[in-house]
Amino acid sequence: MNKPSSFLILEKDGFTGIGECSTIPDLSIDPVDTYAGKLDEVCRILNKGFDPATIDLEEYPSIAFGLETALLDLAVKGSKCLFPSSFSEGSAGLPINGLVWMGDKAFMEKQILEKIEAGYHCIKLKVGANDFSTELEIIAAIRREFSSADIEIRLDANGAFTPHDALDKLNRLSVYDIHSIEQPIRQQQLEAMAELCARSPIPIVLDEELIGVKPSDKEALLEKIRPAYIILKPSLIGGLKQSEEWIRLAEEQSIGWWITSALESNIGLNAIAQWTATLGSYLPQGLGTGQLYHNNIPSPLTIENAKLFYKQENPWDLSSIL
Repeated sequence: MNKPSSFLILEKDGFTGIGECSTIPDLSIDPVDTYAGKLDEVCRILNKGFDPATIDLEEYPSIAFGLETALLDLAVKGSKCLFPSSFSEGSAGLPINGLVWMGDKAFMEKQILEKIEAGYHCIKLKVGANDFSTELEIIAAIRREFSSADIEIRLDANGAFTPHDALDKLNRLSVYDIHSIEQPIRQQQLEAMAELCARSPIPIVLDEELIGVKPSDKEALLEKIRPAYIILKPSLIGGLKQSEEWIRLAEEQSIGWWITSALESNIGLNAIAQWTATLGSYLPQGLGTGQLYHNNIPSPLTIENAKLFYKQENPWDLSSIL
């Protein structure tokens, strides 16, 4: 797996703050052809001493996240301890789900077994890429061995179902006591998604649906669709403050939420995890992606017993980007 990321490095009074501008091809809305130019523009504006808040980054949510977190890091003198909590102190871990990637039946079953053996009580399965009957067989096999009290199953369809077949598939999946399903149909089909949320036997989660939504349209979107949950990926929706606004609006409508990484390196993941730890959520978060990369930036982040920890005794090694 290759994942493009840029790092925004701010220096002041001998201290360095680092933020990650992380995009996902074909999912992020950041314009590819002008992305490098926008990063250069941001750097030139900052170097001239202008207020970062004056920079228009509405079309570049990943750069907004990178700038926001670089400023936070600079404010704590580059320590990477952005949000003090029991998590950043290393005394408490964040519960996370175990992610199972799409693949053939044997590959997925192998991953599921590994996650369960590693102590995960919540696993997230990608569905929609295989034959649907095969996916039902995989889920049925889990339920024959583990009840929902033992293993919580979350599904992510990534928009793979159609408005025509989605409800039938959701009904067939529901017999396996599924916690929730993300984005059963593609985003921007508001009427169809609203109808699914009203009729589905499985709680529906919005994910891609939140990407590119204007701040003034957030409340109306939630009111129209009425999902059970929303998932927040700060790199894709404009940063931590924008994510907090989604959370506020969701809670006003009794909509649940959790946080998921957008496959950032440990720089971005650290900022998201430390922020998440301050939010008081009891749900497993989607923050177990740091071990995906063979060349990730060494950091205090580590996974033990299905929890993400910030082990202060493990130092940062920023030599690859500084």
